[in-house]
Amino acid sequence: MTILITGGTKGVGLAIAKRFAKPGVDIVINYLRDKTAADAAVVELRELGARPYAIQGDVGTPAGARALLAQVVEIADRLDLVVHCAVRVLVGPILDADPVALTEAITLNGISLVYLVQAARPLLKPGSSIVFLSSRGSRQVVPSYGAIGAGKALAEALVRYLAPELAALGVRINCIAPGTLDTEAVRNLFGSGADAFLASEAAGNPSGRNITHDDYTGLVAFLASPDAQMIQGQVIFINGGQYVIA
Repeated sequence: MTILITGGTKGVGLAIAKRFAKPGVDIVINYLRDKTAADAAVVELRELGARPYAIQGDVGTPAGARALLAQVVEIADRLDLVVHCAVRVLVGPILDADPVALTEAITLNGISLVYLVQAARPLLKPGSSIVFLSSRGSRQVVPSYGAIGAGKALAEALVRYLAPELAALGVRINCIAPGTLDTEAVRNLFGSGADAFLASEAAGNPSGRNITHDDYTGLVAFLASPDAQMIQGQVIFINGGQYVIA
């Protein structure tokens, strides 16, 4: 089995990588800048028995996505699972955002999914699965989250349009949207208010807590399995029922 995870060296991406890490599995984790984190992730995945590869590259451009996949081709001739977790955090109101930075963030958080799928297409075979990491911010307003939420909303729409095209190739694509997690991205977004935000989210969850990595990584494994072969173009929320109540 060969897996590609963008943004795979930290947080959600690394948690998913660890869920699949076992002997016989090749895991390619893509990152943009933090080589120290990438090296640490490789060690951790290798200790779990997998064959990990860390590849630096910017999937926020078509050329960057193609360059990444050109290196993946040297590792495997098939991708069983592609998980797009890469995210560009741009904090603050949209009205105050630098237009160039906003465009770059929405591009990576949204349309880069197309760049990645197009570049990966030669390695996608019948039975391959693609999973995009979305969030509630794609459908609900979260303070200072506009660049991420708008990008993920765009990606969800692209998933719906890609689904029938990929289904004809025997490939499926879906989104998962985990609820509130204590991650580096959340702490970067909320800064000194992160602990209060996490506590408030847990208190407001009908299940009594925020989610953990174990709550959604099994879903990714299911979506990558033959049991999910007829699940296409869906957005699946994992949040303990938090967003079904007002």
